[in-house]
Amino acid sequence: MIDYLPKSKKSERIKDLTNEALDILYNVGIPFSGKGPRGLESMALAFLAVAGIKRSWKEAQGQNEHRHIKTRDIIKFENEHFEENISPGSYDDVRRKHLKLLVLADLVLNSANNPSAAPNDPTRGYTLSSEFKDLVTYYGTEDWAIKLKLFTKNRPSLSEILQRKRDMPKVRVTLSTGHILDFSRGGHNQLQREIIEEFLPRFAGQCEVLYVGDATDKYLLREDDKLRSLGFFELTHDSLPDVVAYNFEKNWIFLIEAFYTSGPMSEERILELKKALKNCVADLIFVTAFTSKSDFRKNIADIGWETEVWTADNPDHLVHFNGGKFLGPYSS
Repeated sequence: MIDYLPKSKKSERIKDLTNEALDILYNVGIPFSGKGPRGLESMALAFLAVAGIKRSWKEAQGQNEHRHIKTRDIIKFENEHFEENISPGSYDDVRRKHLKLLVLADLVLNSANNPSAAPNDPTRGYTLSSEFKDLVTYYGTEDWAIKLKLFTKNRPSLSEILQRKRDMPKVRVTLSTGHILDFSRGGHNQLQREIIEEFLPRFAGQCEVLYVGDATDKYLLREDDKLRSLGFFELTHDSLPDVVAYNFEKNWIFLIEAFYTSGPMSEERILELKKALKNCVADLIFVTAFTSKSDFRKNIADIGWETEVWTADNPDHLVHFNGGKFLGPYSS
């Protein structure tokens, strides 16, 4: 068990019970972020008071046992049994602060014996829900883990609810190595998928993708050891392109920007990358990928020399920005 309150000056009995209470609350998904040591202690003591715990979790009482304790009585319980010296006039803190998260999570029921009481009525009673009361009686026993698993199964925690986690649909990409990437949906990430599935097989030969950044996950894929072996800059660098791929046969490293909201491979961007990659042992290929020729046309003035441009709507063709290198007739 984690020692949540290592600096407590109270007796070992009270310190242990308080830490156990916090351990229970943490395991059922009560968020602790934003709470200092005293805030955590106050929440734990209020929980113990509602449950009627003095020494053992076997003492717990709740809804089925008709234990309904008012805020003033919670303060009295804490003062008598947990070495507190709380003013009776602080009863509103119990409702607004100490028990708020537990009530939101439906672990503690507010006014279970008086449903018509006003929200600020000091006579409102608090009690453990019957399911939660049954769970806490197993704390510290061999059955605790399985009982906790059954209690939390199909029950979203308050931490998850407050974070508003969403099961967003993903864009799935399978690399040539068999590695599967799940991009969050969006135009930028869809373009990155086109780069990996359409551009690289056509123009990068037998290459390996070493880095991909998703809009919601900056490091969706990163092959740290391989990048370092090429003399690549640190991955925390702000100048990471959207996709990095390496052709081992030619010793070419492709630095690809997926133009959607950020800029293309401009002269400034190229200089920035060249400085960051001054120790890179591979030859650098700078690429800007656009969704369409129309997007490319709107941004053509910003494209740097000695770079490549690829558009997803014309996947079989590249535009090379430097005429002299490839000047000559095309064969039929």
